[in-house]
Amino acid sequence: FAALRAIPGLDVIRPADANEVVEAWRQIIIRKRAAGVLLSRQNLPVFDREQCAPAAGVAHGAYILKDSVNPVAVIIATGSEVSLALDVQNSLALEGVHVRVVSAPCLEWFAQQDESYKELVLPSAIPLKISIEVGIAQGWREIIGDRGISISLEHFGASADASRLFNEFGFSVESVVQRIKAAL
Repeated sequence: FAALRAIPGLDVIRPADANEVVEAWRQIIIRKRAAGVLLSRQNLPVFDREQCAPAAGVAHGAYILKDSVNPVAVIIATGSEVSLALDVQNSLALEGVHVRVVSAPCLEWFAQQDESYKELVLPSAIPLKISIEVGIAQGWREIIGDRGISISLEHFGASADASRLFNEFGFSVESVVQRIKAAL
């Protein structure tokens, strides 16, 4: 994804569910810029928008998908990894650890937002920010900061069943929960 994001003038979009695809398409038409929509080969769940924020937040590039009371960390994810972030949030909540989940379908659109919106979504008062993306971490440090954790894939992928690969490369709920708890 980093290679695509490095192309000047290209908006890279990784929607997390069907509702985000619809909203992303709407934005592509409105914005009239070059865009690449990267869809997953996995069957992704459609989020319950009574439990999660409306997909209209896609227009901002990143938005609070599901918040918690007094979160101690913010998980920012793109595409298929957003459902993993929600599962991690649920698992941590069972242990009394509250985190915010941010869906970030388009980092270019998020970068265009004013500072007050960025602060609303990724408050500096919550210093621990975790990015989850099955790609290299290039570009994430600017968003998550020096204390942040980037859960990424820093080598060429492998071929196997997606769930097996996710587990092997540290993208399981247990692995992400463990890394977050170690950083708190």
